[in-house]
Amino acid sequence: MAAAPPADSGPGPAVGDVATRRSNTAAMFTALASSMEVSTDVEVRRYELTTADGAVLPLTWYEPATGDRTASAAMLYLHGGGMIMSLEQTAPVYDVIVPQYVSRSRVPALVVDYRVAPEHPHPTPVEDCYAALQWLEAHAAELNVDPTRLAVGGDSAGGGLAAGVALLARDRSGPQLALQLLIYPMLDDRTVVPDPQLPPEFLVWNYDDNVTGWGALLGDASGGADVSPYAAPARAADLSGLPPAYVDVGDLDIFRDEDVDYARRLLAAGVPTELHVFPGCPHGFEIVAGDLPVSRQALDSRVRRLAAL
Repeated sequence: MAAAPPADSGPGPAVGDVATRRSNTAAMFTALASSMEVSTDVEVRRYELTTADGAVLPLTWYEPATGDRTASAAMLYLHGGGMIMSLEQTAPVYDVIVPQYVSRSRVPALVVDYRVAPEHPHPTPVEDCYAALQWLEAHAAELNVDPTRLAVGGDSAGGGLAAGVALLARDRSGPQLALQLLIYPMLDDRTVVPDPQLPPEFLVWNYDDNVTGWGALLGDASGGADVSPYAAPARAADLSGLPPAYVDVGDLDIFRDEDVDYARRLLAAGVPTELHVFPGCPHGFEIVAGDLPVSRQALDSRVRRLAAL
């Protein structure tokens, strides 16, 4: 998730202006984190992952501070940021919300600082995330994790990457996933035409932002006929054989239609899928206004699915 400026603050950054979006996001996420409740019953450990091309990616492992020592389920959580923001800009919020999921569900989570566009276009971001999933499976015994009970989840761009990782795991006969937790996921590079039913003042992530993010990730291929489904999972022709899915989105989010359609197609392909569309909610609503009943409802639903692992 990243923010467009409020409606009364003048025009937002131009299409393609990644630097300003990064600066705005860093300031907004720092401000948001200052008012969020910090979980005190979660322990943090740091690791590193070396990718096939030699990059070293930081990994953060969050686990409940207390509990039994039987092997548990685990989740790879992929942060949002429109494919153009890394943890350098977004960490203040994810350092709070991921421990909240862990504290409430008792399911530990791994976060990877995957490389982002435009410096690292497709396929680097999704390949980094898939490598993190492989790392989690390979280190399951060390982390006291049951490798048959792995989930991949994320929000916004992270949700899109989670869907892409699920596709890669299926197609490469990789780690067996028990759940894909897709929180208002960014799935379709073709979402570029403004919907007149979505008032611009409610668009925390707007169409100019979307064009910028997809353009950074895909370059000139964005919107064309030759886009990989691992980059834009809405492009996948076959959704069969994927893990059970949880999908949620607000109805004032430009990703609403692509998310609802993806959930419908998952169901049509025989994938058990739970879908929630929250009325009156923009992108990132539960982060921006966590004290609202609808935000608590969304968090409760996600935690319920995680805890069921």
